[in-house]
Amino acid sequence: MGIKQTLRRALRPYGKTAQAIWRWKRFSFNDAPPIFANSKPKSGSHLLLQVMNGFTQIMPYKYVDADPIRTIKKDGGRRTADDIFTDLRSVPNGVISWGYVDATPENASFLTSDGRINFFIYRDPRDMLVSQVFFATDMHGEHGMHDYYNSLPDFEARLNVAVTGIDRDGLKMVSVKQRYEGVFQWLKQKNTMCIRFEDLINNRDATLMSMLDEVESTGYKIPTPREKALSTLVDAIQPKKSHTFRSGKTGGWTQHFSEENKKLFKDVAGDLLVQLGYEKDNNW
Repeated sequence: MGIKQTLRRALRPYGKTAQAIWRWKRFSFNDAPPIFANSKPKSGSHLLLQVMNGFTQIMPYKYVDADPIRTIKKDGGRRTADDIFTDLRSVPNGVISWGYVDATPENASFLTSDGRINFFIYRDPRDMLVSQVFFATDMHGEHGMHDYYNSLPDFEARLNVAVTGIDRDGLKMVSVKQRYEGVFQWLKQKNTMCIRFEDLINNRDATLMSMLDEVESTGYKIPTPREKALSTLVDAIQPKKSHTFRSGKTGGWTQHFSEENKKLFKDVAGDLLVQLGYEKDNNW
């Protein structure tokens, strides 16, 4: 990261706070409930992030954190539970934070405590895998799987590895079934609004209204009228502005899964799609 970019990141909170003070004509930002926007990688985190940026336009929040709270380090390896929990607790008042956080007892207890809002977005595992393969192969040269994926002959072979996972030659990636263990952990938590990526795309207005309801379930009253609030959030959703944007559609897996990919997925994941409600049975 260059000096200019580093300086810009360091000054960003002050600039955003000044904008919020001007917009809301206040210095205190303790009224609106704390929000954490959570996801598994390649499952709609940047779409959810855009909605959170919309929230700063309809409620008195200072800004949305520029960087996510991660479970995995950028250069590989897992961060300690203490480091993650410290990050969660150190978010300033009036700032919306986001990230990729597991439902450990400490994290879940903190994020689902009364008066807090905990959003968690997840996605059809098949679309998630396709997105992950494209991202690691074509869009992010520093991804741990970039070189290995590009050493394989075709997309079908890469997708097979994404399904089964890998643990050899210094590469470690869990299977699709293991990835979604973390999703189920959040699905069973109280005080967590779990959002399907597909609903935020295909049933957008109703999903956004439910998110506003979730905020007001804490007893806080959103100062912006509902119709105006909804319009603002809709305007905030612009998938093409995300640096990870590829298609922004749902169900794209049908164009990329071969019959071999389908068979392997079913062998590895079992009834995962049925449990998540994406299929009625395994005859897809």
